[in-house]
Amino acid sequence: MSSKKDHIRVIISGGGTGGHIYPAIAIADALKEIDDKTEILFVGAEGKMEMEKVPQAGYEIIGLGITGIQRRLTLSNLMFPIKLLKSLAKASKIIKEFQPDVVVGVGGYASGPLLKSAERKKVPALIQEQNGYAGLTNKWLAGKADKICVAYNGMEKYFPKDKIIFTGNPVRKDISKLEDVKAEAYLHFGLDAGKKTLLVVGGSLGALTLNESVIGGIDKLLEEGFQIIWQTGKYYYESMKSRLGEEKREGLWFNAFINRMDLAYACADVVISRAGALSISEICLVGKPVILVPSPNVAEDHQTKNAMALVKEDAAIMIKDNEAREKLIDEAILLLGNGEKQEELAKNIKLLGKPEAAKKIAEEVIKLAG
Repeated sequence: MSSKKDHIRVIISGGGTGGHIYPAIAIADALKEIDDKTEILFVGAEGKMEMEKVPQAGYEIIGLGITGIQRRLTLSNLMFPIKLLKSLAKASKIIKEFQPDVVVGVGGYASGPLLKSAERKKVPALIQEQNGYAGLTNKWLAGKADKICVAYNGMEKYFPKDKIIFTGNPVRKDISKLEDVKAEAYLHFGLDAGKKTLLVVGGSLGALTLNESVIGGIDKLLEEGFQIIWQTGKYYYESMKSRLGEEKREGLWFNAFINRMDLAYACADVVISRAGALSISEICLVGKPVILVPSPNVAEDHQTKNAMALVKEDAAIMIKDNEAREKLIDEAILLLGNGEKQEELAKNIKLLGKPEAAKKIAEEVIKLAG
């Protein structure tokens, strides 16, 4: 390392899902805000979502050929040791060439080899864990990391207590001033500003349970005089479209993606969502009444743990995935009709928001760089 530099160099590594990528980009943006000459390089996994999303955000990214371990014996599992060794060699080369002052791991496959290589070269490392349940990669890396930034209490059961800093999850900046875009939002979705609006989001890939619940209750919602913004996710868009048929429904906007989440949150009176860490952090920040339906298909059922942390504070309503098809829409109709309950949930969830999370993490990165 050179003795004194004017500007620091940082590698941010990880990804695989929006839940890892968007916080990573938020940290990079916060570093640039503190010093716009900070040099930032991302390292992701080849073929994963970050290889597209990071360049869109204006940052350079290099991909490693790493994949995850499947829970059953497969050919890709047999290939895993080879891919890991190749990725470690490539990560080592990236560190040697880029000469980072600090490396940041946000979870996901690529952060493993990168942080391990950094450790060998004595580069300080910071880990950011989004969930209330620590991911496999982060648990593996925790012993050698210098700082671990977390969003939930009680994380000392996974990580060394003296390394933990409670920062909250970093989220995208554009969702912080919703009042200013409210009028634009109704126009954007072609909705009526005088009606209550339900926002349904199941993540970028979509959530079958949420989609089937909506398709089963869509007419009921519209008959009650409510409006719907519905993100189906890319896997389910075509099938939902064909099940809706040709008939145009007044008060319904639906698509595979929502490009302007700020506008969607601005119109929403009630949100239905999965309980991924990023979704929850965003909803806390925008302070919207939410019904959470945790995904049952995640490690250690951590979405239920995420949701329960809010339910305990009277800041959300939770419905189990296997009960959603029969209960979810009725619960949404009840909540949309109950202004008092909406206010109470909104007030409590807003208290859990951490608007300064990205800035706090960026400051920790700078401290590590000395």
